[in-house]
Amino acid sequence: MDVITSHLGVFGHGLLVSLELSGSTFLGAGLLGLLLACCRISPVLPLRVLGWGYVAVLRSVPLLVLLTLFVFGLPEIGMVYSLFWTAVTAMSLYWAAFFCEAIRSGVRSVPVGQIEAGRALGLSFLQVLRLVVLPQSFRSMVQPLASLLIAVTLNSSLASAVGVTQELTGQTELLDQQYAQPLVTFGAAALCYVAVTLLIGRLAAVTERKLTVVR
Repeated sequence: MDVITSHLGVFGHGLLVSLELSGSTFLGAGLLGLLLACCRISPVLPLRVLGWGYVAVLRSVPLLVLLTLFVFGLPEIGMVYSLFWTAVTAMSLYWAAFFCEAIRSGVRSVPVGQIEAGRALGLSFLQVLRLVVLPQSFRSMVQPLASLLIAVTLNSSLASAVGVTQELTGQTELLDQQYAQPLVTFGAAALCYVAVTLLIGRLAAVTERKLTVVR
């Protein structure tokens, strides 16, 4: 336990970087996933095909393969920037495919009559989506999006495999190399991840309860 108590700052910094990595990825993937979902439900056939193709391809590629491709492949074509943002970019592109499907499933939960009513009022496709569909569908998307945030947070540990050693798993690996106590160091890291995921689950439950419409 002395390893943990004497390196609380290291674990704290690693956890903070992991949260920054996860938060940036969640935001980027969410925005891109929303755009892809709009493409997938668009009345324009080429956009639907584009959205379907993106989701089909990205969901078929392991995240670690995509991270490795970006980290070691982009410099080969002259695109060099920080490992942190390279990892965020790769993970955002990957998770956007899953966000797209979560959003699309939420949109499909809205009764067709609501959409037809919006069209009858003369609203355009984007107006129906923005004013009618998305506000209602968000209620059914809370838990799927929370599950995705948990998955993003846990899989952010893969960034350490491509050189982002500042995040929690990377810092834990460095401590283990120094003290050779994997049970203690990785046990502490596991508890940090458990605490974060439980907090996300709790916040999602509270949010869902507040958004519930009593019928």
